[in-house]
Amino acid sequence: MTNTRPIEGKLVRSYSTQFEKDEEPISDGGLWLNGKKDGIDWCDVFVADGHCFGEVSRMNSAERRAEQAFGGGTAGAGEVAGDYDDPAAVLAGTWGKNQSARATVYSVNPTDEYFQEVEIRLRSSIRPNWCDGYEVFWRCSQSEAAYAEIVRWNGKIGDFTSLARRMGSQFGVKHGDIVEATIVGNVIRSYINGVEVLSATDDAFPAGGPGVGFNFFVGNTNVDHGFSSFEVDTYD
Repeated sequence: MTNTRPIEGKLVRSYSTQFEKDEEPISDGGLWLNGKKDGIDWCDVFVADGHCFGEVSRMNSAERRAEQAFGGGTAGAGEVAGDYDDPAAVLAGTWGKNQSARATVYSVNPTDEYFQEVEIRLRSSIRPNWCDGYEVFWRCSQSEAAYAEIVRWNGKIGDFTSLARRMGSQFGVKHGDIVEATIVGNVIRSYINGVEVLSATDDAFPAGGPGVGFNFFVGNTNVDHGFSSFEVDTYD
């Protein structure tokens, strides 16, 4: 892939992978922190057959958010319901604060029965009972129920703030699409195949690592969506 979002400044650290080694959870020689292994409350990210994907979540309580009309709009205003033990993995160590990450979407057998999402994380951290940072994601769907969103994870499980969201078929992704997420200063941007589709501003997290994630409560379709490549450049 080519970095279509060059960022001015000093290059601090880069990383790239095509997920060639099967791992449960993803490690790449200890470079990755995982949602369950390191964060306890969430799920891990696995690698198999040339792509990464989320492990099966506890599948006890499905997602319901009133502003998204999930669950048939059964959640009340401001209410968030669900386990939200999303699979997550964040690259460990020190990274530049301005970050540009790109990934190739893996999506087979897409279905609107579940909310299959592919997610890029920016300025994130994972430690026991804590996962914070920014999450930029896209639904693996080409229907009008597709969406793109930017969310801030505040740390505790189920504690997040939606910063921007758009719905419609043009905001979903399919197999082979290139998705990209950047953060420069306090501006977060979302791209599909080089076209910007969403942006938001937020000042909560000035530093952290990049990573990947997936939605919880997708049953055995967890292996049907993920990333077949991931790369990131970070700058100060």
